[in-house]
Amino acid sequence: MDQNAPREAAATTPLKPARVALNVLALCFALSVVGRGLGESFTVFLKPISESFGWDRADVVSVYSLSALAGGLASPLIGRLFDRSGPRSVYALGLLLLGGAFLIAAYSKYLWQFQFSLGLCVGVGIAFIGNVPNSILLGRWFGPRLSTAMAVVYSATGAGVLILLPASQVLIDHFGWRGAYQIFGSAALVLLVPLLLLPWRLFSSGSPHIVKKSDANFVDQGWTLLSALRHHAFWALFATFFFTAIGMYAIAPQVVAYLIDAGFPPLQAATAWGFSGVVLLFGMLGVSWLDGIIGRRPSVLLSYAISIVGIVLLWLLQWYPNIWMLTGFVVCFGSMIGSRGPLLAATAMKIFRGERLGTIYGTITIGSGLGSAFGSWSGGLIHDWSHSYNPLIAFALVSVLLGMIPFLVVPALRR
Repeated sequence: MDQNAPREAAATTPLKPARVALNVLALCFALSVVGRGLGESFTVFLKPISESFGWDRADVVSVYSLSALAGGLASPLIGRLFDRSGPRSVYALGLLLLGGAFLIAAYSKYLWQFQFSLGLCVGVGIAFIGNVPNSILLGRWFGPRLSTAMAVVYSATGAGVLILLPASQVLIDHFGWRGAYQIFGSAALVLLVPLLLLPWRLFSSGSPHIVKKSDANFVDQGWTLLSALRHHAFWALFATFFFTAIGMYAIAPQVVAYLIDAGFPPLQAATAWGFSGVVLLFGMLGVSWLDGIIGRRPSVLLSYAISIVGIVLLWLLQWYPNIWMLTGFVVCFGSMIGSRGPLLAATAMKIFRGERLGTIYGTITIGSGLGSAFGSWSGGLIHDWSHSYNPLIAFALVSVLLGMIPFLVVPALRR
């Protein structure tokens, strides 16, 4: 009897961590859907807000830019807070910030009020429920399969876009943009209640099987933020995040407006761009699957090639505004937005693993925040200056090419 008991325990105990891991994955996915979906919904609100106040495109896009910048700059602090206080405090603060921000935006009348609410508060709120805490939490449960788990969570950006962009347009049509923001703010605060009731002690403990498996091979190299800053891999990953984000977000905030100007009806434009959420899921999982088949570097380079094809198709849409060209753009560009994120996260966690991983990875992702902010603001400025989308698209294309270079020349990323 005594000899059989350990065998029975060994046969049954792995099931519980597996179930908990899937619950953690589902939670991170749901939070990312909320955060990224609410953040990207601004692309639908851009035109109504511009027309309500008569502001230039660059002025309105500055709100989106500030959101990306605030989220990126907050990432190291979020990683440090996660290391110290755990996920419950981090995620709860995120929802609280989002709920309050959208309620403030619903009553805003001046640009600085939108920059504070939809820019600063929404950007930090999204970061609090976004990729930095999700990456650290999932790393405790999925270990070597982290890149696949992160691909699922990163695809939540697409799911959020698919759900909330068309929903935003419907809410604006029925309640106006102020009423839509009231609904978004109230919903975020309501979600705070069930979030606080979750078993966070269990979720934050991590899988004992991952920990046990790691003990034999794991060596904490004693990385600190200062030592990481002196390593070329840190700046290579930072540059990849930075330039890629510039290219993607120079275009993304203006896609719906671009499609409307090209002749597509507003709801069709919002729905088409929202459909990028469907293809993003396949793009995320596809690139992560290729990572295990052909290797990380070829997978990342292929994703860049597909993004470039998508940018070219977007450029052609202004002369050939048909459903086939639109579908090609959504599939190529939409499927690759963020597709490199899970692989970059897994690479950073493999190189800089240790007790200060949250702080180091959070600092690396500042590159993404800075790039998103600079790209979206520059995109709006270029459009206002040129009154054309062509220089904007060329700017995005060059930025994407620069983001690809570290994987061609940096030794730590080529391996």
